This record gives sequence, structure tokens and C-alpha cells, in this order.
Amino acid sequence: MKVWNVIKKRSSIIIMIMAAGMVVSASAGENKRQVKLPNILFILADDLGYGDVGCYNPESKIPTPNLDKLASEGMRFTDAHSPSTVCTPTRYSILTGRMEFRTGMKWVFTGIGGPCLIDKDRLTLPQMLRNKGYATACFGKWHIGMSFFDKDGNRIKNSGVKGVDRIDYSRPIPDGPIHRGFDKFYGTVSCPTTDWFYAFVDGDRVPVPPTKLLDKSKLPKHPYANDCRRGMVADNFKHEEVDLVFLDKSKKFLAEHVKTKPGKPFFLYHSMQAVHLPSFAADQFKGKTTSGPHGDFIFEMDYIVGELMKTLERLGIADNTIVMFASDNGPEVPTVINMRKTHKHDGARPWRGVKRDQWEGGHRTPFIVRWPGKVKAGTVSDQLTSLTDVMATCGQIVGAKLPNDAAEDSYSMLKVLLGTQGKKNVRKYMLQQTPTFAMSIREGNWKYLDHKGSGGNRYERTGDWGMSPYVIKDNDPDAPGQLYNLTTDPGETNNLYSKRPEIVKRLKKQLEAYKKSGRSVPQR
Repeated sequence: MKVWNVIKKRSSIIIMIMAAGMVVSASAGENKRQVKLPNILFILADDLGYGDVGCYNPESKIPTPNLDKLASEGMRFTDAHSPSTVCTPTRYSILTGRMEFRTGMKWVFTGIGGPCLIDKDRLTLPQMLRNKGYATACFGKWHIGMSFFDKDGNRIKNSGVKGVDRIDYSRPIPDGPIHRGFDKFYGTVSCPTTDWFYAFVDGDRVPVPPTKLLDKSKLPKHPYANDCRRGMVADNFKHEEVDLVFLDKSKKFLAEHVKTKPGKPFFLYHSMQAVHLPSFAADQFKGKTTSGPHGDFIFEMDYIVGELMKTLERLGIADNTIVMFASDNGPEVPTVINMRKTHKHDGARPWRGVKRDQWEGGHRTPFIVRWPGKVKAGTVSDQLTSLTDVMATCGQIVGAKLPNDAAEDSYSMLKVLLGTQGKKNVRKYMLQQTPTFAMSIREGNWKYLDHKGSGGNRYERTGDWGMSPYVIKDNDPDAPGQLYNLTTDPGETNNLYSKRPEIVKRLKKQLEAYKKSGRSVPQR
């Protein structure tokens, strides 16, 4: 009897062990089937030039150790471009995967300008990710339009001080970031320290309304301080601390998300003020470089990148977070002029043109992607890409199928990131636009500008905004457009319009086709 009991007991133990092993095996198999989606952090700098970053410009006079480190740990693109040469169109295109000229709006929003440029029914990058289970947040500069109303419920169309005076703050904003795919938003309507309305928006409300005119006498005075309109300012809005406020919001979001939703992926869009004029670095960064106030501001921008990366590391999520960094266009005119003169630093180097210009300096941007275990560290890609491509790339990463009425100008760069694309170009063509809808199109090394001149800045101007010292005489002055071979002429100095009419004809035909069709990506 005792022997039989021992056998029964041992048999029960064996059965329990086998059952447990089956459960573990089943769980392991299930985990293999459930691929954990990566977090995504997209950091967008403002008016940061290709030549402002050390890993892109060995002659830069400003240290950018955190961006240099990010590039060493990921992939650095050398032929990446903002979709436009100014703020609003680029931001629209990043969040929709669609060129902004297709909306018909020229130039940019200022102050409380609206309504939102993104139609309420259009699929956005954050909404696409939210549909796949992501938590989404935006902290910083919006600049794609919001609607404000007066006490009678009328939408305010005057975006300046007169319009701000009429705002009824008891009425919610109906078309802000939280209505276009973001769960959370804290930031500014337009350019944080430039555009009339100096106050923060939290979700769909302004918790501390602006009540007084800005006293500019209390702000720094230097060559990079002039782009600051005398608008209405809130008591909690400090021009020199705006980017630190955005940083604090992003850090707190990350910490709270990991604490409360550790298994849920997130998309965080950190949209900086830095380094848009005016160059108002926070006190702790003043004098930290030998390149003056704007150099200090770039140094602060780099510090913020470092702080976000440290936060990911501290929270233990850096290895499963894709980090993308870019700028919304090239460096600003007076910034480049004064930095060249005073500090021998060229934020547009090595390209011709600056912000607003169709030449490369106006839109060729730093673009860095870090994804441990997927993107090989220290790699450099010369693939032609636009920031419109972020949406399709993220879509393929998370397994989202894009409909034909979304992301019409967005190509996936996932194979490039994974190193499986080889030498074949993902993009055959790429469109560019200026705020006046001056257009250009790239095909490999060929770049066709469907207009004369820069397409943006007036180079005959004098004074702080005068670019006359940098005029390059057009060698084909009677031509209605420009054609450059960027391989043999990266400085865009030799206009081949009249010498290569067959290429002009082909590219102009393709440009017109893309404009007419409403898309530059084939039907999906």
C-alpha cells in the first residue's frame, strides 16, 4: 500500500510538471506571435540648419554632443528634406504624409490663426498609431491652425492683438491636436515666442489667458532677438523658458506612461521652439558656447535631445523606442548672416540658400533615426527622403494599412532603416514647395525648379534681412526655370535649363502630373 501511494504521489508530481511545461510552452509560443510594438519619439527642431549640427558639419562652431551621439547610435541621412521651406506646410506634411500645397493655403499661420489646416476626417500620423493601440502626445509648437471664438460664438479671423482681445476663454478649441489624433497636448498655437499670442494651450483650453502686452524692454537685446512681435502675454509664459516647459511636459508624460501603462506603446511628438528666432536661451545656457546667443540656443536644443534620451534610458525603455530627429526647414536669414559674419559659422553649409529658399539650404535637413537592434549603429544613408515619409514608414512598422485617401506623398523607408534596401532608391521623385507654392522636383541627381530665383527670399533686400552679398548670378537668365545636377554641382550654381531641355520637359511633365493627380505615391 505504501509503495502504491508513493507511485501515485510521484505520478501526480510528474503530471503537474508536464502541465506547467505545456503552459510555459504555450505562453512562449503566444509571445512569439505577439510582436511588441516599438515606442516612437519624434523630435522636431525649428529652423535648425544642416550645418548647425556637428555630425553634419565638421566646421561647425557649436557643440552638439547629444545629436552626434544619437547619430553614432543610429542612422544619419544625408539627403533628407523638409517638405517645405517654412514651418506650417512642413508640420502639416509630417502629420498627414501629404504635401501642404494641395490644401491651397499659402504662407504660415500667425498668432491665433485658424482654422486647423488638417481636415477633421483626414487620417493623421498620431491617429493611425492610436488605431494600433498607441498612446499619443504632442508637446510644443503646433502651428497648423486652431480656431478661437468671441463671446457671440463667432470664429475670430484677426490673428493679431485685436483678435486676441476678443477671445472668449470659456469656449473650448474645437480643432486642436487632441481633435487630430493626439490624446494629450500642451503647447502653443503658432511660433511660441514670435506670434502675438504668448500663452499655453492645454488640451482644448487656455488655462492662463494672456492679459497684458509684452514688455520687450525686459527681453535680451542682440542681433537674434528681433523676431518677436509685441503681442499679449500670460503670467506663466516666460520667453526664455518655453523649451524647458515643453521638455518638462515630455519627461513627465514618459514617466507617467511607463508607470501607469507599461505594456502600451506610445508616440510622442516633441515639437521645439528652438532654434527659431528670437534666440532666447534659458539662463543656464547663456554663455555656454563661444558662438553668441544663437550658438547658446542651439546648445540648449542639443541639451533637450540629451535629456529626452536620458529619460528613456532611466525608464528602461530606450531599447524599444524609435527616436527620430529632424528640422522643419533650413536656418533663418538674419541668423545665417550674423553667424557667418561674427562667428564664422554657417548653418546652411555646404548648401546654397536658407529658410524659404527652394535651393538645398532651405530644406535639406538633418535627419537621424535610432532604433536599437534594428537600425545598425553608426550608419549613413544617402537615400533621397522627405519628412512626409515618416507616416508611411511608421505605418509599415506597426502594420497599419494606409488607405488611398491618406498619406498621398509618403513612402516607407523601413527597408532603408533595416539595411535591406540595398542601393536601389525608394523614391524616384520628390516634390518640394515654398510658402508661395513655388515648386521643385527631384529625380536622382537632377533637380528642376519650376520658377526663377529662390522661390522664397528677396535677395535684393538690404539690412538685417538683406541677402544681396550672397547673390549668385544666373548663367541662364532668360530661362523661366532652373535645372541643376546635384552630383556635379551641389552648390546649384550652373543652371542647365537651356542645355538639357529634354530633362526639363520630362521633370516638368511629371511635376504637373503629381499636382493634377493629388498624389505622388502610386495607388495602394
